[in-house]
Amino acid sequence: MNFPLKYRLILATAAALAASSAFSQSVIKGDAAKGQEIAGKVCAACHGPDGNSPLSANPSLASQHPEYIVKQLGNFKSKDGKPAERNNAVMAGMAAPLSDDDMKNVAAYYASQPARPRAARDPALVKEGQLIYRGGIAAKSVAACASCHSPNGAGLPAQYPRVGGQHAEYTSAQLKAFRVGERKNDPNSMMRTVAAKLSDREVAAVAEYMAGLR
Repeated sequence: MNFPLKYRLILATAAALAASSAFSQSVIKGDAAKGQEIAGKVCAACHGPDGNSPLSANPSLASQHPEYIVKQLGNFKSKDGKPAERNNAVMAGMAAPLSDDDMKNVAAYYASQPARPRAARDPALVKEGQLIYRGGIAAKSVAACASCHSPNGAGLPAQYPRVGGQHAEYTSAQLKAFRVGERKNDPNSMMRTVAAKLSDREVAAVAEYMAGLR
C-alpha cells in the first residue's frame, strides 16, 4: 500500500522506537577502566576527559553508543593499503596505533560516562529544527530525523548514533560534509542522501535543535 509521506514518516518513527528495545544491550564488550587510561593519554585533549568535549568543533562522546565509536575509530584507519573511510589527519594519527581491543575499551569507557546537558541558543532555529527533526520535510522527501535517532536524540544502539546534546557546530559541519560527499562512511549512503536535500538554514536549524535534546 502506498501511504502518503507524512504517514510513512510516522510509521518509520514508530518502527524505530520498537526496534530500540531489541538493541538495548551493547554488543561491544570492552574494559572501561583500560579505556579510561587510553582516553586520558590520547583523547582527552579534544574530547574531554569524560567525553564531554569542551570544543564545539570536536564531538562529545559521553554516552555515545560503543558500537558507533568503534566503527568511527576503525573508519579513520587505513587498512590493507586502502585509504581510510573518513579523511581526518588528526584522527588518523590518533586511531592508527589503537588495536581492536583498545578501540573497544575506549568506546566502553566513553559510553559509560554521563552526557552533560547542552542548551540550544537560537529560539527561531530551534522551532524550525524541531519541525524537521520530528516530522521531516515532505516537500523534499526528507524523513524525520527522529525515525533513526529517536525523539530525544538518544539514537538506536548498534544502529544509529546519539545526536542529542551534541555541539551544534560539529553537527552542522558533519551534515555539510555528508552533503558534498566529503564524508562517505554512512551505511547505504543514508546520511548523504538526506543531507543533500537540506539547505544551509535547514542544517543549522536541525543542528541547533539537536543540541538541546536530552
